[in-house]
Parts: sequence; C-alpha cells; structure tokens
Amino acid sequence: MKKLLNLQTYLPLLFGIGSTIILIGAWWGISLLTNSEIPSPLMTWSVFNEMLATPFYDYGPNDKGIGNQLVSSLIRVFSGFGLGSLVAIPLGLLIGSSKTAFRLINPIIQILRPVSPLAWFPLGLLAFKAAEGATIFIIFVTSVWPTLINTAFGVASIPQDHKNVAKAYGFSRWKYITKVIIPFALPHIITGLRLSIGVAWMVIVAGEMLSGGVGIGFFVWDSWNALSLEKILSAILIIGTVGLLLDKGFDWLQKRFAFA
Repeated sequence: MKKLLNLQTYLPLLFGIGSTIILIGAWWGISLLTNSEIPSPLMTWSVFNEMLATPFYDYGPNDKGIGNQLVSSLIRVFSGFGLGSLVAIPLGLLIGSSKTAFRLINPIIQILRPVSPLAWFPLGLLAFKAAEGATIFIIFVTSVWPTLINTAFGVASIPQDHKNVAKAYGFSRWKYITKVIIPFALPHIITGLRLSIGVAWMVIVAGEMLSGGVGIGFFVWDSWNALSLEKILSAILIIGTVGLLLDKGFDWLQKRFAFA
C-alpha cells in the first residue's frame, strides 16, 4: 500500500519526464528529416545558452537582450490585463446580480467577444496614435471577456439560501456585496483572471509583431527576418515557460481561495 502511494506521488513527475523525452525525440527526428533546416535540440540549446548568458545587454533600440525583450512584453501584458480586470470584475458583478443589466449587456458581449484580437489593433492606433498604446489596448480588450464572463457566472450562481440569510439580517447593499457576493464569486473571478492572463500572454506575441519595437513578439519576427530559427525556437521555449509560470501563479491563487 505504501509503495502504491509513493508511486502515485511520483506519477505526475514520471509522466512529465516521459512526455518531455518524447517531445525532444520527435523534435530531433524532424531535424534529421529536414537535414537540419529545423534546428536540432542541441543546436537550439547552444543558442539558448548564449542568449541567457547576457540577457540584459543594450546596444541600441533594435539590439537588446532577451531579458529586456521579456520585461517589455510583461509590462505591456500586465498593463492591459490590469486595466481589463478593473473593467471586467465590476461589470461582471453587475451583470451577474441584475437580470436587466444582463439583458442589456449580454448581446454586446456576444457580438464583440469573438472578434479577433488583431482586428482591434487599427482602432488602437487611431485612438492612441502610437503602437505601444495600441498593443496594450488589444491586451485590454481580449483579457476582459474571460474575467467578465466567469465573474458574472459566479455571482449568478449564488444559492438562494445565501440571499435569504442576507435579507433576514438586513444587510446593506455594500455589506451584501462584500460579505456574500465577492466571497462566493471569488474562485470564479480567479478562474477568469487565470484564463485572461493566458489569453493576454498569447496575444502579446502577435501584437508586438505588428507594433515593432522592443518585446518578445518583435524578437521572434526579427529573428525570422534574420533566418535565425534557433533564436525563434529559443524564444518559443521562453514564451512557453513564462506562460506556464503565470498559469501556475494563478493556479496557486485559485487553490488558495477555492473555499473562500
């Protein structure tokens, strides 16, 4: 029994190692089949180490280390994500607690939500007259929807018993929001935030390819123009790792407030 428990403890790790080996093996096979047109893991690892050796060098606006590129992208992501959250959470609370608000706003959400993030970029340029503002704008727009929808769902799911108790104790509107609505909806809100940060991190790469300047997306595009596939694959590894860390951070928050 004890051995079985130990096996179950290490099973996720074993699966993770196994899937990584399979991925590297497939990558190596593709590299061999394409006569190294697709760089092998070893070639990519060599370039990856060179990039990490001096991540914050700065030789001018178009020649910066991967650390500088990553920091610039994260600043844009958290700026757009933060602004989106400031809009999405209050609006979600309103929609979830009011049928009238739901009927008025839901059609607008359903029309705007499927629009491609990049379709908003020209409007961002028109509004802010700068690529930086336009990039943050598309992050803002696309990160609103998951948080908004999950917040509204969490509020709408509050059991009638909770509402009856609040009414029996004569809760004010503010007290009802802070003592009933937010605690019950918090796990749903965090789920929405987790989804939103993932969407924001995906969109930033495409946004920076359009906007140019400093950022991980522009780094990928610049590497393609230089035909440096090793740098592109290294950037993909970095993008994936950062995305995983962001997701794990919100996963921790989600578990922390699962029974709030």
